[in-house]
Amino acid sequence: MRRPLPKLPSWLLVDGYVLALVGTVALAAVLPARGPAATVAESTSTGAVALLFFLYGARLSTREAMAGLRHWRLHLTVLACTFVLFPVLGLAARALVPAVLPPALHTGLLFLCLVPSTIQSSIAFTSLARGNVAAAICAGSFSSLVGIVATPLLAGLVLHGSGGGFSADALLSIVCRLLVPFAAGQLLRRWVGGFLVRHRKALGTVDRGSILLVVYTAFSAGMVEGIWHQVSAPRLLGLLGVEAVLLAVMLTVTSYGAKRLGFPREDRIAITFAGSKKSLATGLPMASVLFGAQAGLAVLPLMLFHQMQLMVCAVLAKRYAATARPAAGTAAAPAGAAAGAGREAEAGVGGTRG
Repeated sequence: MRRPLPKLPSWLLVDGYVLALVGTVALAAVLPARGPAATVAESTSTGAVALLFFLYGARLSTREAMAGLRHWRLHLTVLACTFVLFPVLGLAARALVPAVLPPALHTGLLFLCLVPSTIQSSIAFTSLARGNVAAAICAGSFSSLVGIVATPLLAGLVLHGSGGGFSADALLSIVCRLLVPFAAGQLLRRWVGGFLVRHRKALGTVDRGSILLVVYTAFSAGMVEGIWHQVSAPRLLGLLGVEAVLLAVMLTVTSYGAKRLGFPREDRIAITFAGSKKSLATGLPMASVLFGAQAGLAVLPLMLFHQMQLMVCAVLAKRYAATARPAAGTAAAPAGAAAGAGREAEAGVGGTRG
């Protein structure tokens, strides 16, 4: 009788979408787009990014986001962690260049610190930990909304001196390829919102496929430009170590800082998960606009951090749940919620739906 295959430990959550991203990177390494194929891939990727941000804008319920303003202290705390503390830590990491991190990887790490928080995974982990899910939804929405403007502006301030190649042309490209489609989605939400809800599963596939195309185009350009000769295995290990410290610091600050600020337990959980995480779905398209041919190397820290935050937060959420007092008539969130938490790209900014 054949024995069943051993199960992976519950903390070892390798998200299926992350595996698809790794496969896309491998494909770009073996078969990068060159010549006319690269031109077609770049044009298609540009259209895919515009479509993504149109869908993000069309899905974001401004009414729901505004309804959460009563938790303004919580949202300001999350925004401060996302767009102030994270960038400060990223700038401080420059002291590790070049001993631990090469300049290109530090630029990617700094970009990671500028992107907005997640929505979908923050909601899933907050629910699993029995925290304030409504606050997590609104906090993620505000972070994503603010990030559409704040991330490019912060990039203009801090990446110009870090080899980010940010310029007025890049800012104009951000406006045309990200802000304009996002604003159009918000304006047309009244008419297309119902269609998006009815076809959310199919459109989730479009989201994921579009981001995979962006990744393939970026890493193909990197292969053609030869940027991967700048990275060695010891450098990647150094990057992982730096990101582990970064995540540990942010989890500690959000958890204990929220407690010192007097937030109740449920709100502290939402702050911990929303304030310590970074969005792969929003960051990848932005990087393709900001970095061009250098985007492949620039998004590597974000891709690694994304998987790391899923694994660590899954363990943390279960510990929160184990120490929670069960509310009357309230069932614990299913453990499987954490396994699918990483699929933020399925909803993007539209994670507020439902």
